[in-house]
Amino acid sequence: MAQQVEAFCKNLEGKNISFLDMGCGTGILSEAAIRAGIPREKVMAVDIDEEAVSYVKNKGINAKVSDLFSNLGDEKFDLIVFNPPYLPASRYDRAKDTTGGKYGDETILRFLRQAKKYLSENGKILLLLSSLTPKTRIERLLKSQGLKLRKLSEKKLFFETLSIWLISHT
Repeated sequence: MAQQVEAFCKNLEGKNISFLDMGCGTGILSEAAIRAGIPREKVMAVDIDEEAVSYVKNKGINAKVSDLFSNLGDEKFDLIVFNPPYLPASRYDRAKDTTGGKYGDETILRFLRQAKKYLSENGKILLLLSSLTPKTRIERLLKSQGLKLRKLSEKKLFFETLSIWLISHT
């Protein structure tokens, strides 16, 4: 995901865009955007985990504790990136950083129901999805919101294929 974010941001004209790293973890995607030329002051990182936010702040990146968009007010972003928890819950894994709910798409659906409100007029979303994540409800929700989904890249791993999807206004 970091490679795709960096490549995508390098191609943005002017690069003076507002960037949101949703579920930032250690801030890898925020750092990729900054390396690609997005001004540090235009980068915002959010995570539900207070330790993650503290860690990212110590790197000099603007960060807030937030459950998805709950602590962002009326801010709008030109690019939102999200490497969500996407695995279906199992008896072996119920961790909030990897499990996206019973089917694996619940966190993604909650994110997408809120995201359009936080996108600028020509805003875009880069979203990581797994072959293990059901996509039918995601595609249906995006269509109902007038958003389109296009696969940018994919990488096959041992037990799944990870894909980076671009979501934009139709």
